[in-house]
Formats: sequence, structure tokens, C-alpha cells
Amino acid sequence: MTPPNVPVATAPTTIDTPTAASANHNLPSPDNSFITTAAKRNPLPREMSAEVNTRHAVTTPTPVEPTRSAARAAAVRSGPSSASSKSEGTNGQDSSGFLSAVVPKHRMRLAVLTLALSTAAFALDNGLMRTPPMGWLAWERFRCDIDCEHDLKNCISEKLFIDMADRLAEDGWRELGYVYVNIDDCWASMDRDKQGRLQADPKRFPGGIPKLARYMHDRGLKLGIYGDMGTHTCGGYPGTPLDKIDIDAQTFADWEVDMLKFDGCYSNAAEQEQGYPRMSKALNATGRPIAYSCSWPAYQGGLPPKVNYTQLGEICNLWRNYGDIEDSWGSVLQIADWFFDNQEILAPAAGPGKWNDPDMLVVGDFGLSMEQSRSQMALWAIMAAPLFMSNDLRTISSGARAILQNKMVIRINQDPLGIQGRRILKEKSGIEVYWRPLSGNASALVFFSRRTDMPYRYQTSLTKLKYPTGNYMMYNVFTDETTTLKDSTEFVVSVNPTGVVMWHLWYINAPARLGLRQFYAGGKLQGPAYDRHDNDIPPSFL
Repeated sequence: MTPPNVPVATAPTTIDTPTAASANHNLPSPDNSFITTAAKRNPLPREMSAEVNTRHAVTTPTPVEPTRSAARAAAVRSGPSSASSKSEGTNGQDSSGFLSAVVPKHRMRLAVLTLALSTAAFALDNGLMRTPPMGWLAWERFRCDIDCEHDLKNCISEKLFIDMADRLAEDGWRELGYVYVNIDDCWASMDRDKQGRLQADPKRFPGGIPKLARYMHDRGLKLGIYGDMGTHTCGGYPGTPLDKIDIDAQTFADWEVDMLKFDGCYSNAAEQEQGYPRMSKALNATGRPIAYSCSWPAYQGGLPPKVNYTQLGEICNLWRNYGDIEDSWGSVLQIADWFFDNQEILAPAAGPGKWNDPDMLVVGDFGLSMEQSRSQMALWAIMAAPLFMSNDLRTISSGARAILQNKMVIRINQDPLGIQGRRILKEKSGIEVYWRPLSGNASALVFFSRRTDMPYRYQTSLTKLKYPTGNYMMYNVFTDETTTLKDSTEFVVSVNPTGVVMWHLWYINAPARLGLRQFYAGGKLQGPAYDRHDNDIPPSFL
């Protein structure tokens, strides 16, 4: 029961439904009703080279729709959880030791800020992707459908990418930042040309890749392409082994491509150790700015000591750490869990020009409810993740479109500080709290429910969440509600099952202005700080 005079923030009502099939709720057993089953599943990562090479044997592969999630199945294993607090507030919460197992006992966590700023100098020096990239990517929704004779609308072809470019340019996506149109696997001819260069399948891409690049650029968009540093791609098309890296990098530049995703099937660890840095140098040597996405860490388990995140930040603009996403809530939750379980390692590696990539947004496909769609969008924004949709923009529902085009979620994701947020609290009730520091004396909070039974009324205060003393303006990202909160004010958020309540918080006044040095002592971060900006009201509140 809510105490008198306690403000209540509610989640949006859920009257929208996905375009097609119903959501996969992964209902748990009754005795553990709020915990979804996704965390109990083994990871389904995509491209562990040893398994890929075994699966495809030594013969030259033929193009088929690859099951890329199974191919990397043993590459990534869950790391130790960095957030294990079981304390609760009201509704069963114990306010003592509220964050003791999640963050240091000192005042909270803007430590991330200093860590991020201290590593920013190591980012790939091509000036690209200073904020997380946004756009559309073919793989999850359209896979390796090459049957254009019977499925012209959906096959991997020139037409598909032109259709998606038209939607980005005409339906308001481009103006929000969704500018990349990215080709994934299965675009190439099975043979290189007489000069040894890659070439597009002539039937499915009659104008070649240069035509697509011009089409994108004429509409203010960018074109991304897919390669693989092995002898073949995961789908069995020509790869880019070590002796082809220079010619392929120059080919992509000649085609005026804007981004390369470089996969790792049909290669071993030693080849990857040479190939990924070499491709970075080769792309820079072309003189064309080409953003570089590396799948390297996903093949090496995603974590140190096999993965060197300092090196990745020097050679790549973004990297895939973990397995491929699938169109299901279980897959989304499993990926999010892995990233937040390992946030102490992953968050400091990210920053302007170098991003952890938890994979595509599947909002607008078939596997997520509207609540779960909001949850994926919110958690990806907290993670400062690339926002690459993989859906059909020609038929997307109004509900999914509203989530993906939410301006405040995008603004949070694109914050110029580029600090990856963290999970700061896990409650026995199934509620989790996530936090990200933002520029302009702002931050983002996400209250996420793992429950599958009913909306949960979660009571807390900003003081309990270790915010500094002061007054805050709160904007509810998905309901457009605005209110002011004092740090000590108790409030209740009602979080729907598998859903989120997401807030943008702006620090409007305090007894003292706080600087970073106050929160960085003895080599350790001490708590939340806000940078020295004027107290102007953010545009979102005007």
C-alpha cells in the first residue's frame, strides 16, 4: 500500500500489440514467479571460429542460411556478477546497506565518468562515431534469404536496401539519427573478379555496391557492408583472409562504403590477432573515412585475458562482444544480463568513437511485446549501445515505431559524454535499477521488472539511490510526465511485468556545485558528480 502523499509514477498502458506473433513471455514456475527463465539458459553466441570451422568442415561451403547463433555457441561464457545485492526498500525492502553489494559504500557511481574520460584518448583516430551509431541492419530480420525468384520483397538484394533507405529518408528516421543502411552476409558473388576483387551478386545487385552507395548518399544516408576475415563468410561467401585485406579495404573505399562490419568465421585466433588490426590500418590507408566494426572479441569469449579492450579501442569504432541476438525476449534478456554482469570490465572500455555492441534492436519484429520492446530500447540506451534496427520498416507497427523514434530515449543514447551506464541495484522483488550519467547536470534512471505476474509498485527515493542533496526535474520518457523531486522525497514507480519505467533527471539546484575532483580520491571513484554546466532548462522540458 502506498503511504499518503507519495507521488506515483506509472508505466505506459499496454494497449498496443506487436505486428505479428504474440510475445514470448518465458513464464517461469509458480514458486519463482518474478524471475524469467532466460538467465538459466546457456548463451547462444554466434561465431566461435573453431566450431564454425568444424561445422563447415574443410570443403568450400555453399551459400545457405547459416545458424550463426549456434556457430559461436561456446565462445562466450557468463562472467561473475558485479551486482548481487538482495536488499530491498519498502514493499519488502530494507533500506540499510541499500547498494552495498552493487557499488562502493562511498556515494555512488559517477566514477564511470572519469574512467571513460581517461580512456577516450585511445579511441580509433578516424573521427567517426563519436556517439553510438544508429541505423538499420539486415541480418536478424532477413538473414540469408537469397531466393529472389520466389521472395523478391524480402531477399538480400538491391531492392531490399533501396526500400529501407526510402523508409529511413521519408518516414522521419533519418532526422532522428538513423542514417546507416547496413548490408550483412550473403551479398557477394561466389567468385572474385579478374583483378581479385570482391563483387556483388550480379543478379541480386545488378547496379553493384557503388550504385547503392550513391543512392544512400543522395538521401543523406550512409552505406555499411559486411566482410569476414576468414577464407569464407559465415554464410559461405568469399571472405577476406590476410592476403586479401589490402585489396578489399581499397575496394570498399572505391565503392564509397561508409562502414565495414568484419566477422571472423573460417579463421583461427592467430589469424584474427593479425587480421583485425591489419584491416584497421588498411581502411585508414585508403583515405576514406570508413567506420570499423570488429567481431573479434565475440570469437575470444568476450572477456580478458583473451580480449584486450585497450587494443580494441585503438583499432575499432565498435565491436561485438557476445552472440547474435534472436527475435525473442529470452535472447534480449540474456544479452543484457551478460553485459551488465560484466559491466566493471565492459563499461570503462566504451566511449566516444569506441562502443560495446550488444547487437541489433528487434523492436518491430515478432518476438517482443510492447513492454519488452520498451525494455530493450531503454536498456540499450543506458548501455550507450549502437542502435541498429533489424526489422521491416515497410510494415512496422505504430507502437514499435513510437518506441524506436522516442526522442528522449535517443537523446539519452546519444549523450556526448558517451559513458556506458550500469546496473546499480537488484532487488528480491525482481526489480532492478540502472543508471547512466549524462551531460548538462543530467542522468537517466531505468526501473526494470523481471516479474511476469503483475505490475509492481516499487518505492524508493533519490537519496536511497545515492543522489546528491538537491532538487531534480524528472521527465518520464515513455509517458511524457514531468515533475520535480527533492532527493529525500519518497516516490513509487509502478513497473509492468518485463517492462520499464525510464526517467531523465536534471539536477536543478544544490547547496554546492560539484566537480570531478571531489569524486576521485585515492585512485577510486567516490560517487555521483555532475559536470559544470549552467542550470539552463534542457530543451526537452520546454
